[in-house]
Parts: sequence; structure tokens; C-alpha cells
Amino acid sequence: MARVRVVVHSTDPMTYVGLTSYLKSRPEVQVMDNNNEDQADVAILSTERLTSETVNRLRQMSARSPIPTVLMANELPEAPLLAVVECRVVAILPRAVVTGDQLVDTVLAAASGNGVMPRDVLGKLLKRVEMLQREVLAPNGLNIAGLEPREVDVLRLIAEGWGTDEIAKELRYSERTVKNVIYNVTSRLKLRNRAHAVAYALRAGVI
Repeated sequence: MARVRVVVHSTDPMTYVGLTSYLKSRPEVQVMDNNNEDQADVAILSTERLTSETVNRLRQMSARSPIPTVLMANELPEAPLLAVVECRVVAILPRAVVTGDQLVDTVLAAASGNGVMPRDVLGKLLKRVEMLQREVLAPNGLNIAGLEPREVDVLRLIAEGWGTDEIAKELRYSERTVKNVIYNVTSRLKLRNRAHAVAYALRAGVI
């Protein structure tokens, strides 16, 4: 089995040395030099506390190399958790108590497209999502996928194989309105076509 290529970042030089030294001893992973992070499969960032500077660093890492990231931190305030997820963080580990085996298992899970979140962190994250839905999205007629209710209705019928004229009759819209809904969705979300829009809604779990 091919080894998972990992790039390590840390806000503490000593932790960086310790992590890279340990990971180099594990046959499951290959530690990449930071200058070659674009070749890595998974990134690790170790920090004492999740601060605005840490989030900025995660954004920079994600912009340079959009790969799944494992975050190791001791203090995790609730407020920036959504921003962290936007930076492709798929796993969060408590730095003070995580073991080497847990870290490697988490890296392998991240490389396979899976996430690992402590129960308390997951609870905080869900609370932030609920607040976002209640205070930001719902007042603007949107859901978590950024879609309006009528956009969801149109995409659901497209997914069922309905044509534009059939959708218009079912929803009591004009055909022009249906076409405008589809155009607005694809333009706003930078989707290529109807099929791409349907796939987006399916992945988001709204249809």
C-alpha cells in the first residue's frame, strides 16, 4: 500500500521537530518537505490555541495546497470552528493527550476522505451551523447550501427527469422563470450546467 504523504506545520518549532521525527519513523506515512507541500496528501498543523492568526495560517495553507488538514490544538473556542472547516480541516485532535497511533490513524482517515472530530468539538460545530442557519441564512430565504426554496424545488424536479415545461406547470411558474432560476443558480454558485447544479444539491443533501 502506498504511503500517505504528509506535510507538517507548527506554531512551535520544537513541536515541529518532534512531529516530523516521529512521523518519519512510521512506515504508513512519508513526510514531505514544506517546500513540496503541493505534493502532499494531508497537512498537519499543531498549535496551542486556535486564534485568528492560526485561522489565517490555515487559510494560507488551503490556498497554497487544497488538501485535507488535521488540526492539533489544546484550546478550541467555538466561534472560529466554521472558518476552520472552510479551510479544509477534516480532523481535530487534542494536542496534549493525542497518541502517535491516534495521529497516524487520523492522517490515514483524512487521506481516505474521512473526518475525525471529538464529541465536544462536533457539538460546538453543530451549534455554530444551527446559529448560521437561524440568524443568517433563514432570514434571507437560504439554506446551508446557499439555495433558495424555489431553487431546491426546480433542482429536485430536474433530478427526477422533468423538462422545463413540466416544471413550469408543476410549480405554476412561466418557463422563462424556470430558466432564470437555473441560470441564477449556476451563475451564483459557478456551476457548469443543470447536471452540475443537481449534483451540487445532491451532495449538499437538500434534494
